[in-house]
Amino acid sequence: MATKLKEQARKAASAVKSGPVGLKKLADNGGELHGPSPNPATNLVIADIVLRTGTTLARRAVERGVLGSSYSQSKAKSILRGRTVSETLIHGALARVALSSIPGAIVVGGALVAKTLYDRSRARQARAEGAADLHEMAQDGVED
Repeated sequence: MATKLKEQARKAASAVKSGPVGLKKLADNGGELHGPSPNPATNLVIADIVLRTGTTLARRAVERGVLGSSYSQSKAKSILRGRTVSETLIHGALARVALSSIPGAIVVGGALVAKTLYDRSRARQARAEGAADLHEMAQDGVED
């Protein structure tokens, strides 16, 4: 029994030391970056555009999902279209601050928690104000 365990341990140790052969072949590609173009800068631009597009699509889907639970699909779309440029820029700036550093994430997260708690303390009034704001945004979105 003990010799069987020792043999299995020896096999495992040798497998770990040698590493998978396929990975070495993949890593030894002559310094080339894999992608659709032979130019690494072009591949980087393509990857950046794909990532940004995917992020935007995911963000829009989440926004519609959040609004879709309370409003019809057409009203949710018009609410999202009715946002001002300044609102969009402020939201983007806050997201960048939160992502850039831990203190920024703490400040932005703390402000969001404080705003949520404040809204909950005056729930009825906040619900009415929020509904009025969204109705106004929906009207702006329909006009566009």
